[in-house]
Amino acid sequence: MAAKIPATVVTGFLGAGKTTLIRHMLDNAGGKRIALIINEFGDLGVDGDILKGCGDAACNDEDIMELSNGCICCTVADEFIPTMQKLLERETPPDHIVIETSGLALPQPLVRAFNWPEISTRVTVDGVVTVVDGRAVVDGQFAANVTAVDAQRAQDDNLDHETPLSELFDDQIACADMIVVNKADLLTDDESAALVTDLRKDSRDGVQVVKATMGALPVDVLLGQGIGAEEDLGSRHEVHHHHHDEDDDDHHHHEHEHGHDEFQNFAVNMGEITDPAAFTAKIADVIRTHNILRLKGFAAVAGKPMRLTIQAVGPRVDSYFDRPFAAGEDRGTTLVVIGQAGLDQAAITKALGA
Repeated sequence: MAAKIPATVVTGFLGAGKTTLIRHMLDNAGGKRIALIINEFGDLGVDGDILKGCGDAACNDEDIMELSNGCICCTVADEFIPTMQKLLERETPPDHIVIETSGLALPQPLVRAFNWPEISTRVTVDGVVTVVDGRAVVDGQFAANVTAVDAQRAQDDNLDHETPLSELFDDQIACADMIVVNKADLLTDDESAALVTDLRKDSRDGVQVVKATMGALPVDVLLGQGIGAEEDLGSRHEVHHHHHDEDDDDHHHHEHEHGHDEFQNFAVNMGEITDPAAFTAKIADVIRTHNILRLKGFAAVAGKPMRLTIQAVGPRVDSYFDRPFAAGEDRGTTLVVIGQAGLDQAAITKALGA
């Protein structure tokens, strides 16, 4: 029997740096043919476009498949399994499959899906990599969000008062084979050491905790772990979410989808910008004013042939020119805004376009 194709699951909260980590991995793939499955939150496709813009042989457009019709852990049968089958049935299958989950996805149901008979004999989970925004965790970003959501939920005794953010974070840590503390350059040595110690304490025995800046880790550290995570589900139990048997699926999906309802996203479209530095400063101001979790997208700069990629987590905004605009391609600016429910879309759109 042919060896199973290894698959790496990359999970982590919104803005932790999953796409940046994968982009770096592709840039340094060393000839390894890697296929990507990307699960966006919503149907906006920005992460896929960021990765498709890399122009590297390791990430041909046909090797990038997007699931944008819902959280991957809720659409296993309808979306994920058929996509995996398409990859596995290619005349030249990939050497490795990397799956980037939505920031709202629970990793455990996805790992469990690798035991489905349609794919179980042909692919295995090489490892689960959980990416953590080191600065955000040290600054108590989860705690700030917990307070807001708990205050809202406390009004309804019928709701589970655990928050989606804390549940997701705990479950992503519980399922990890490797935890990447990203944005380590924004931490002091003491902060970094304390966070690494806490994460090791909160994770399973033997889980590696590594630090990274801009997701820059050697490919042979990320890939080739050989864990076979789908055979070790017992130790990766969900901390807060307990998935039920098929006859209880309706209850599980109701609980899980309620967590998704705590978030919203929308796109802001505008024309060319003239001053990238001023525009990114404006983005930071808008994020602070409206408590936006994540903002990402592309901008056209007047007089410049290259497309500007913009990615922001909280008020920290990163930007870089990724590729030239194609002939006839629309030179507009599109930004995706992600935050907790209740964002003032009209005000944010007006402020960004001012």
